[in-house]
Amino acid sequence: MGAGVRGVRTIPSTAYSLLRLGRPKQWVKNTFVLAPLVFARSFTDPVAIQQALFALAMFCIASSACYVVNDIKDIERDRAHPIKSWSRPLAAGHVSLNAAMALLAALYAVLVAGFILHPALIVPIGGYIALNLAYSFYLKNQPVLDIFSVAGGFVLRIYAGAEAINVPLSSWMAVTTLCLALYLAAIKRRQELVTAGSEGRRVLKDYSVNLVDRYAEMSAVGALIFYSLFVMSSNPQLVITIPMVIFGLFRYWYLVETRESGESPTDVLLTDWPLIACILAWGAACLYALMGSTA
Repeated sequence: MGAGVRGVRTIPSTAYSLLRLGRPKQWVKNTFVLAPLVFARSFTDPVAIQQALFALAMFCIASSACYVVNDIKDIERDRAHPIKSWSRPLAAGHVSLNAAMALLAALYAVLVAGFILHPALIVPIGGYIALNLAYSFYLKNQPVLDIFSVAGGFVLRIYAGAEAINVPLSSWMAVTTLCLALYLAAIKRRQELVTAGSEGRRVLKDYSVNLVDRYAEMSAVGALIFYSLFVMSSNPQLVITIPMVIFGLFRYWYLVETRESGESPTDVLLTDWPLIACILAWGAACLYALMGSTA
């Protein structure tokens, strides 16, 4: 599973490789599904919690299915990549194509069963799958559309969370999420350009570092403005979280500039303790403010 004796890579088990094929580490992105539960102040309702967690689980299955499709499509390209050739189980030969197809069929079967149990999730999760299929086969090679496709997936996550607990999706929350996701996606493209140039991804030949820097700056400012308007209009007590959001944006950009992070937002969020502490403090402050307003 990692490096063996004297730096020799060991061959992971088939079960472990199948698990990695679904990229469970990326499931942290799906916590956006829980945002409506928190901001609709439904986090004290056991039924709402159950429905939100079910939507979260469904989105984890859907996102894993999308990663499997992407790896199947890009298997030859990944085999020629210096990192993906050994880090992606399918490209590295740790998982056969037949096994990957069987896993994909199983994931889709679970999704169909989930839709039967909770039909309200068909539109957001079905839309997410359709968007990712379009991304894998076309949109990922189209400049600007590729970034908006990634960001759109995050908006669909909070839409799924709202549908799961049967509350209206806040327009402020949607546009804030869109801007934040555009910021992260632009930073990801920037770091891909810095580390691999236009060889790492076909669409990168249409970008420059200066261009995606401006995209990131515009998106970060938009996220901050819309988030501030959102919290001040919904609950003034949430204003205390605005400095935390500013710190989080500053800290993330610091890591990108000084430590060459950002190519994998998930890795940054899971490894930088100041950023983790900021996110936990933001979550605690949100719960405290919202619990006070429901008392």
